[in-house]
Amino acid sequence: MDGDVVKSTRTVDLTRILAEQASAVTYDALPEPVRALARQCVLDYYGVALAGADDPLAKMLLDELAEAGGAAQASVIGSTTRLPALSAALVNGAIGHALDYDDVNLAMPGHPSVAILPGLIALAEQRRSSGQEIIAAFVAGYETACRIGMALRPGHYDRGFHATGTVGCFGAAAACAHLLGLDAETTARALGIAGTQAAGLKSQFGTMCKPFHAGKASQSGLLAARLAARGFSSRPDLIECEQGFALTHGPEFDPEAALATPPNGFHIFANLFKYHAACYLTHGPIECARSLREQHRVQPEQVARMTLSLDRSCDQVCNIPAPTDGLEAKFSLRQNVAMALSGVDTASLGAYSAATATDPTLVRLREKLVLDFHDGWPQAAAELEVALTDGRVLKAKHDAGIPSADIAAQGERLAAKFDALAEPVLGAAHSRELRAAILGLDSLADMSALTKLAVCSTPLNF
Repeated sequence: MDGDVVKSTRTVDLTRILAEQASAVTYDALPEPVRALARQCVLDYYGVALAGADDPLAKMLLDELAEAGGAAQASVIGSTTRLPALSAALVNGAIGHALDYDDVNLAMPGHPSVAILPGLIALAEQRRSSGQEIIAAFVAGYETACRIGMALRPGHYDRGFHATGTVGCFGAAAACAHLLGLDAETTARALGIAGTQAAGLKSQFGTMCKPFHAGKASQSGLLAARLAARGFSSRPDLIECEQGFALTHGPEFDPEAALATPPNGFHIFANLFKYHAACYLTHGPIECARSLREQHRVQPEQVARMTLSLDRSCDQVCNIPAPTDGLEAKFSLRQNVAMALSGVDTASLGAYSAATATDPTLVRLREKLVLDFHDGWPQAAAELEVALTDGRVLKAKHDAGIPSADIAAQGERLAAKFDALAEPVLGAAHSRELRAAILGLDSLADMSALTKLAVCSTPLNF
């Protein structure tokens, strides 16, 4: 009986409890591995945002928002343009997700950093916040987003909501509320203001609206925190209340999952960085195909037929059967297996293009692939069976949902990824300077010193 009462109380008070946890985060109390992962998230975000800064959506958003005008409060990554903080959050979030090359956490499930950091950094630039303040606020927002995602999974995502846009909005609000120094009560209202703005549909995958979701989440979270600080009213129980976010946005709601302690104490330990420029659920299949090509010297003309086994949830995420351009190709299981088996570098941004998507050799190969969906598999796991014309049958397995256990080695790999993405935009020397500033975030006194390094003085080619 007592257990039922405790559970009921925790259910009723979920928004408040999460607000208390977020507002209680301090830099000094964070373990060094958590700080290191936070720095890696910032580094990866800046790399993918710089590389995405010349995406056509960037020009459209910049033209629209610059035309509207407003106070020049915050930088736009990869540009000399300055915009109001809310506008900068929208643009920087969208360009950070434009290439679908940013980090993932399956607890959400979605892309945490790109939903949280753009609004947080815009606010930090305006307030001249320190690097330590950024790290603490980011972790507060990250953990909040993952905890809310855990309460709603898997039904929220399976029903068709893009959690980066929906759940990410809460993470952005919690992070910005933390940076503003809001107490738990005010943070709970900020979460409520965020929740009533949260939006994003998976049916938009393969279009510019998917990265737009990330930008809107960051903008909405920043706006929520700023309005809460001004006294804007909202229900303080928006996540769990009747007709609230949880009960209207999914078939199940498990607040105990939100409050459970994750492995090693923090959800950020399960952060997954991308090393292929496509939807994360294609990464397991890509690794399977790469393994078979490298170990057995498989050539496309040797393939008679292929079967890819994976979790059924992938069917509604990345199963565009016949992509016609680079953006659609990022969400095509068949296309990515064909590319990896043919030796196409899926880490290269140029690999995802209309030419590659419609290449006759790749089209013929992807048409030999049959998808075999299963219930209850790990979401990022895959098994690939390839039957060759000489009668051999080759098999490979890979689970892309297992995070790296070696944070230092991961950091080296991310530094190489950052350089590959940032140097073409900023130049080698400028890129190294920005990388050093991000990796030295803990000792940075003023975030605006870092944001200035991500400005590109040479106009990008839209």
